[in-house]
Amino acid sequence: MRIMHISTRLILGGSQENTVLSCEGQAERGHHVSLVYGPIYGPEGSLLDRVHRHGRIETTETPHLVRAISPVTDLRCYCDLRRIIRDWNPDVVHTHSSKAGIIGRLAAWNQDVPCVVHTIHGLAFHPYQAKWRNALYVLAERIAAKRCHRLICVADAMRKQARAKHVGQADQYVTVYSGMEVDRFINPCWSRDEVRAELGFANDDFVLGTISRLAELKGHDDLLDAVSPLMRERANLKLLWVGDGWWRDRLLKRVADMGLNRRVVHTGQVSTEQIPRYLQAMDALAHPSYREGLPRTVPQALLSGVAVIVYDVDGAREACAEGETGRLVGPGDSAALRDAVQWMMDHPAERAEMARRGQEVCRTRFAASTMVDQLEVVYESVLSQSR
Repeated sequence: MRIMHISTRLILGGSQENTVLSCEGQAERGHHVSLVYGPIYGPEGSLLDRVHRHGRIETTETPHLVRAISPVTDLRCYCDLRRIIRDWNPDVVHTHSSKAGIIGRLAAWNQDVPCVVHTIHGLAFHPYQAKWRNALYVLAERIAAKRCHRLICVADAMRKQARAKHVGQADQYVTVYSGMEVDRFINPCWSRDEVRAELGFANDDFVLGTISRLAELKGHDDLLDAVSPLMRERANLKLLWVGDGWWRDRLLKRVADMGLNRRVVHTGQVSTEQIPRYLQAMDALAHPSYREGLPRTVPQALLSGVAVIVYDVDGAREACAEGETGRLVGPGDSAALRDAVQWMMDHPAERAEMARRGQEVCRTRFAASTMVDQLEVVYESVLSQSR
């Protein structure tokens, strides 16, 4: 098959990593794969070097595919994508992220592509933005859903939320869990003691880690509010922040103002290949994010044998079962978040058992090979109907 993926920004992020793993897996199975993306900028890093190192994925940057809403720029992007699709002549156009998903589906449908699918990694409409913007996104998603054959969700929660807003038809939806390179996490190249020593952690430190962009709605402020009283009581509680973003300077200034400079280690931007390394240093992972399609860092931590604490939003329950593989906390509930951290510190045996159970569940459910297999079934189903 000739498969074209379209994504808005190829930064270091969950949906982008999912897209690149799909491209790699499909190219390795002999398909012709193209990846189209918009300009890459900002402190969040890029996955483009990884794509180029793979060597079997064609890449095209289109300058008008930008995240911000801009009618003139978006119209130019639509014309660009129509031309790119027409020239490359794909059997499948697979779009990712909201902007690329809306414009890409319209362009592919106009060019009569036999199989047009879109993955919902996270919905553009959510409770934390203006009502007019939500209404615009819901309308756009309804229109775009009529111009694709399948809507793929990285978690069942995405299907339920989209259908609640009357986006698409029930028979368009299929869940394909986001894939991970499970072996990297189950069999890491680094030892726990080695990584902790490099980061300056003592053997008896309890390291609570986060892996996410330092950005809005990711919950770093919530984490500071929740655990700062606990950190005053327990000198061995340390924070490890993995990632970078537009809120870095403000958050690190807040850490300094709270007198926690020596208790918070910030790695800055790291490559996806280095994530298993930093997970080795953690005793537990906290992911207090307010919106996630599927929080990829949660199964990644469980695959690494690290217990998790996560806000109970979107697809979190499909990666973390309360009391079984981790702790679920209501979004914004600082007291419950602090209690969950304290419980993890005080129950090492139960914490380890949670991580063990989570690893068993995640090693198959979230394997990249499983995801690529299921995507191929979706494509073939649509193409067989087209033929």
